[in-house]
Amino acid sequence: MQNLNKETVKNRGIYLLPNLFTTAGLFSGFYAVIASMNGHFEAAAIAIFVAMIFDGVDGRVARMTNTQSAFGAEYDSMADMVSFGVAPALIAYNWALADLGKVGWLAAFIYCAGAALRLARFNTQVGVADKRYFQGLASPAAAAIIAGAIWTGTYYEIEGQQVSILALLMTACAGLLMVSNFRYYSFKDYDWRGRVNFMVILALVGLFVVVSVQPATILFIVFSLYALSGPIYTIRTVKKLKVSHVVGDENDADITQETNTQETDTQETDTQETDTQEIDTQEIDTECEAKQTEQDSEDADKKQ
Repeated sequence: MQNLNKETVKNRGIYLLPNLFTTAGLFSGFYAVIASMNGHFEAAAIAIFVAMIFDGVDGRVARMTNTQSAFGAEYDSMADMVSFGVAPALIAYNWALADLGKVGWLAAFIYCAGAALRLARFNTQVGVADKRYFQGLASPAAAAIIAGAIWTGTYYEIEGQQVSILALLMTACAGLLMVSNFRYYSFKDYDWRGRVNFMVILALVGLFVVVSVQPATILFIVFSLYALSGPIYTIRTVKKLKVSHVVGDENDADITQETNTQETDTQETDTQETDTQEIDTQEIDTECEAKQTEQDSEDADKKQ
């Protein structure tokens, strides 16, 4: 009995290492909000990228150490909502959208709601969707676009009020891309443990050098190109672009077709039943007439 209680207590615990990284990402997102409220937009943007690093590490650490858990998955989603949903929306609002009034905070809300819907859809598709592609722009990539733009603006001493319209369009578009059906390459099928050519290592060194020269601009350009890759790839891979390829449930067309088929089958069944009833009525009338004729014949014979 004591051993059973010990096992129950042990199962109720949570794994420390992966959730520690998740907490660090959550802290970075929360700090980004506080920094933007105090006018430190460069620090806020950098904090978003730091949260991206922790978000990429926690899942891999959990898989490497075999410490995956349902609690960790839910906690990671909550942390992502703060770091890549609420934080970028508030940073964009404080930097450039506040002077636009209602339109500004509505654009920020579109981004925040898009991130929430994107995370909810991702959680419901775990183990079902193709791991090679994301359905819609991933929330960390969308947050990187917002953070990269703000970081670039502060580096070149551009006031948010000067580019408020561009920031409005960028924020709203990023939110809409997250709930779209555009396919984005996830890089999850790449073998990161495999051996590579020596030139690949040199290329990575060169990449770090290029990014370190102007990290704000380079990161903003890279993630903006990644955001454009989804629509381009989707348009090039489908024969005929439909609304379901852009937004909505991908099975809408199939569901509509099945519904129409069921309605047609129902109408055909009703028609067949009506025809059968008419035939049965005609047969009954014929039998009645035949019986009446026989009765009349018998009556006539009796009279004779």
